[in-house]
Amino acid sequence: MGLHDECGVVGVFGSESASSMVYFGLCTLQHRGQESAGIAVSDGNAISIHKDLGLVSDVFHKDSFSKLQGSIAIGHVRYATAGGRGVENAQPFLNTFKYGSLALAHNGQLVNHRVLREQLQDAGCTFSSESDSEVILKLIVRKLIENADEGSSQQVAQAVVKTAQTIRGSFALCIMTHDMLIGVRDPNGIRPLCLGKTQDGAYILASESCAIDAMNGEFVRDINPGEVIAITNNGIESFYFEQKPKKQTCIFEYVYFARPDSVIDGISVQEARYRMGEILAQESPVDADVVIGVPDSGIGAALGYARATGIPYVTGIVKNKYIGRTFIAPTQKEREQLVFVKLNAVKSDLLGKRVIVIDDSIVRGTTSHRLVQILRRAGAKEVHFRVSSPPVKFPCYLGIDTPSKNELISSTHELKEICEEIGADSLEFISLPGMIQALGESGFCKGCFSGIYPVVQE
Repeated sequence: MGLHDECGVVGVFGSESASSMVYFGLCTLQHRGQESAGIAVSDGNAISIHKDLGLVSDVFHKDSFSKLQGSIAIGHVRYATAGGRGVENAQPFLNTFKYGSLALAHNGQLVNHRVLREQLQDAGCTFSSESDSEVILKLIVRKLIENADEGSSQQVAQAVVKTAQTIRGSFALCIMTHDMLIGVRDPNGIRPLCLGKTQDGAYILASESCAIDAMNGEFVRDINPGEVIAITNNGIESFYFEQKPKKQTCIFEYVYFARPDSVIDGISVQEARYRMGEILAQESPVDADVVIGVPDSGIGAALGYARATGIPYVTGIVKNKYIGRTFIAPTQKEREQLVFVKLNAVKSDLLGKRVIVIDDSIVRGTTSHRLVQILRRAGAKEVHFRVSSPPVKFPCYLGIDTPSKNELISSTHELKEICEEIGADSLEFISLPGMIQALGESGFCKGCFSGIYPVVQE
């Protein structure tokens, strides 16, 4: 617990209710970012935009949609990793220039955005935000202007391809003009992006397949690493900007970020979590009376652990659904206190029991410590902590807000010390080979566990 990804993106092409479809998609992706939300929509001539700080339901009201009319729309929910937390960094970003308008929504993080930003500033570009996403938008616009293009669909797509070859890092993009929708996935496919279609022929792009379900669409396929997909009234065109893309999806999508009802790159998130729990049970068995999972992302692994051992699964912990993730509290002390507000024990499940508690990760260790306190206070006789991901030892600079290395408890402490620190009777993590086995393939970014990243930081 305590790792946070950056964002969720959605795009819709060819529906008269495009903006409300995007709204439902964003509600479904709210877990990917609670800082700000926004929707941009094209009526065929101009692009209108509405965005603000807050949850999707706070930012949009009934009257918001009267101003968001059109058949193409993109949307974004944000949790800040690059750039500050002001409304100027809320997305989508919109740029109007002499050949038209472009709007862009981005999930991920660039490693070369500072260099690119300086180059653009030297060329006379101005920026309204600190976000690396605005750099991508300005690059596309610049490539269109440099070529003195009239902004035809083909030219916009080529400008996007050239930009995708220039930027480095993790990126899943939804881009729109007045008459087209474009999806882009970085050459390693670090951040997810998929394509869907509705019965009446509208196309959907989304960070996760659960958002396509929420829009009553059918999942078509994942966008491939290194692929640009352009959707116009003439249909879909696909381009590759990288000749030899190498899939290395962020492994934490399966551990923590993604909703359990999503399927990413052909792997069911819930099935992956069940298998992680089963392998954790094989690797780290312990005598106990009950198994519990930390809501929400620890539950799948806990069910798998219980299934593999035959030890009964019980609820054990209830989550308050009406409080945001613990990172919203500005100080560490407030964050720790929020754990008590957010999670509470079901005493009848735990009293006098030897408890195995399964969580998806341990980052700083403060949440785990509070959790053990909560379980002991409810009368648990023993607390055995099991973790369905390996120790997080390295920070991430590809779109996840991990603390610096010296704040990561597994980077500075041995297993025995962490166990003492969190106050558990025993502590074990799944092995990295065990986790890969649970996923059934090996094409993942594992930088936070191994320190080896698919893209080198600049």
